Amino acid sequence: MQDLEPIQAALQQYWGYSELRSPQAEVITALLQRRDALIVLPTGAGKSLCFQLPAVLQGGLTLVISPLLALMENQITELQQRGLAAAAYHSELPSSQRRQILSHLTHYRLLYLAPESLFSTPLWQRLCSPQVHLNALIVDEAHCLVQWGDRFRPVYRRLGTVRPALRQSKPHHPRLAIAAFTATANPNAQRTLIEVLGLEQPVQIIHSPYRANLYLAVRSVWSRGYRRHCLQQFLKQQGRTSGLIYARTRRDCETLATWLQQQGHRTTAYHGGLPAAQRRQIESDWLQDKLPFVVCTNAFGMGVNKPNVRWICHYQPPLQLSEYLQEVGRAGRDGQPAQALALVSDRWGLDRKDQQRWHFFQRQSQETYNRAMVLQTHLPLNGNLQELRQHFPEVELTLALLHQQGGLRWQDPFHYCRQPLVQVPPPPKDTQEQLMQEFLYHRGCRWQFLLQAFGFAPEARGLRCGHCDRCQL
Repeated sequence: MQDLEPIQAALQQYWGYSELRSPQAEVITALLQRRDALIVLPTGAGKSLCFQLPAVLQGGLTLVISPLLALMENQITELQQRGLAAAAYHSELPSSQRRQILSHLTHYRLLYLAPESLFSTPLWQRLCSPQVHLNALIVDEAHCLVQWGDRFRPVYRRLGTVRPALRQSKPHHPRLAIAAFTATANPNAQRTLIEVLGLEQPVQIIHSPYRANLYLAVRSVWSRGYRRHCLQQFLKQQGRTSGLIYARTRRDCETLATWLQQQGHRTTAYHGGLPAAQRRQIESDWLQDKLPFVVCTNAFGMGVNKPNVRWICHYQPPLQLSEYLQEVGRAGRDGQPAQALALVSDRWGLDRKDQQRWHFFQRQSQETYNRAMVLQTHLPLNGNLQELRQHFPEVELTLALLHQQGGLRWQDPFHYCRQPLVQVPPPPKDTQEQLMQEFLYHRGCRWQFLLQAFGFAPEARGLRCGHCDRCQL
């Protein structure tokens, strides 16, 4: 049985809390015992503390794979304010600062990095050196592996090679624990995470995403003018409380933010195409309530610790149901009532933009898949990724799709072996996209639908939540 006294002491000293929430103690204990873990907890449940506190108590370095720079910097700032030795390593840092982090790597307890940075030559070579003692590999916001691993972040599919490769380079070092943390993973996603990351007999703590303080609503709109009218009415109801408006493309964010500014609202657009310094300033202004709300793509808000977000508006709905649940979960983290409104094109209205967007992304996915299946005919059965990149720019995405289909195995982070394809399989179906559309037009309880979709059938049975638009009809 793990001694809880050091845990409680560190909790009080660095975080100022007198006690842990359930099930934080169980997760922290598992990581201190170097056990693998799959943790699915609702947004706002304190997942970050579950891996940060063990990192403080252990002697070596904990690696945290994080999908977004904004999320990394937000958490690093908080950790440094608490007096903890933490750093973020990413491509936007000056090369001199990256070199400094590498030379002082043994001084840190936590190193945040994107999956792409993990396998960069300077960092990977340093991690493989015997002087660097590693405790754990944490995959934060692990649903990104499932959502993006076979789309535009294929490096996620290579994370399962980390432990075997490090074990080979440092055979006498203690076992590296691997843990995946997310708020959204249905049973299929859970199986994918266990398989791709190579989790060995993981501790599995899976909690329902249900949030009794979060009111869900969907409104059909038949024209662009009516969509804007509904948004204006919603903003008027919210007053000057804090919120986020989600649009799906950079251009839509810019257009909508400009129109809202013309209507007298203090806001701005946020997306991945803005300069890094400008993005950091917008994040800071929003966190400090200098901006009541931001019009953003899904590049904003993931894991950001702002408890008093009172509302979320999806001006355009996301493609996947898991994205929707992540994004609405950014509201009401303080436990106080919060609202989430999604605006969606009426199936028979004049505004067909949402349907057109879904069809566009489906065509794009199909074309990407077709190119990958053509490219795979030119790839060797045993290959070196770094060499192949020089000849085939899309090779990593092709290899990720082959890996997803079970026809390819990564031998280490940079080498693979595969079986020849006898025939080209059909592209994998994205059930999350289908579920998203079903949810938007669903006539029953919204929370019941979400619980059913994410594998909580017993909790969903007979539920009428009383705080969604369907239950209040």
